[in-house]
Amino acid sequence: MKTREIEEVLEALWVCREKNSHHLEALKECCDIPVEPRFLSKLQKDGLITCDGEMVVLTQAGKDRAEHVIRRKRLAERLLVDVLNMSLRQAEEEACEFEHILAPQVTESICTLLGHPRECPHGRLIPEGKCCREARNVVDNVVIPLSQLETGETAKVAYISTSSHPRLHKLTSFGLTPGATLKVHQKSPSYVISCAQTELALEKDVVRDIYVWRGP
Repeated sequence: MKTREIEEVLEALWVCREKNSHHLEALKECCDIPVEPRFLSKLQKDGLITCDGEMVVLTQAGKDRAEHVIRRKRLAERLLVDVLNMSLRQAEEEACEFEHILAPQVTESICTLLGHPRECPHGRLIPEGKCCREARNVVDNVVIPLSQLETGETAKVAYISTSSHPRLHKLTSFGLTPGATLKVHQKSPSYVISCAQTELALEKDVVRDIYVWRGP
């Protein structure tokens, strides 16, 4: 069972829990992937759920892990809608990818950047993170435009601010997604960066759309 499959089932169980429904049929209706018996056996063996007949319930360990998945997805939806002006439908589709790849530090920084939102664009609660409880008012490793980096500097992608959906999809297809590490190799006449073991030449108007955290 892959990590992504585990997270999909845990996410569905969390949503069912919000609806106060723990029945297997509710889980199957809510989950984006087929809920195979082997998935439930694996989750039960790992101590993430308990099964009693047709009832499937998250353990505390399962709740903790599901909470992180839900938090990543709903913060990603907020980022895509609030910063990138995506429609709810598009944001939900893209967030399904981000929920599996956002690192904890990136998740916390996005939350702080957005002002610790309490709800996703659909009105569902976003679980609190450490940054919310500490009420941090500044983002660690301040977010800056990629254009401010010097040649040789490394950084992590925070978000891409563009109203051009084709451009966004093109950049993400190159691996330029939140949390991805990049390095600046050249700034003139065009920008040359490396990301995911690939060198990319970017026009300056494209570079202005990419926001990053400076690397260590």
